[in-house]
Amino acid sequence: MTDLADVRRIVAQDSGLASVSVVRADGTPHASLVNAGVLDHPVTGEPVVGYVTYGPVKLRTLRARPATSILWRAGWRWAAVDGDSELIGPGDVDAEQLRLLLRAVFAACGGTHDDWDAYDRAMLDEGRVAVLVSPRKVYGNA
Repeated sequence: MTDLADVRRIVAQDSGLASVSVVRADGTPHASLVNAGVLDHPVTGEPVVGYVTYGPVKLRTLRARPATSILWRAGWRWAAVDGDSELIGPGDVDAEQLRLLLRAVFAACGGTHDDWDAYDRAMLDEGRVAVLVSPRKVYGNA
């Protein structure tokens, strides 16, 4: 049985490098590579999987069809989380809450930064959005 503790262990082995799959408008799958980790939801406190993204097409896709599957691997060990995505970006919360959330997602993936002010500016300039996936199913062989 795999749980979020197993996911956290795999995340630590490769900076949370994961494949994320969502569903396009035509019903076909779309996969991309992201850094994703486990963190506490900023409102509910429940553990969620988080990653950061941007781009109007991906954001429209996630808003219209939030079903998401995320898969991590380390060697032959793997863990996956299926659930629905929630997007939190500019305009969804105040600027300070978003700044702290984007940092929390980055840290959950094992990220560190020598210049957090530069990181914050880049996230703001790029219009980055936190994607939080509430786990409905966690599975794998981790």
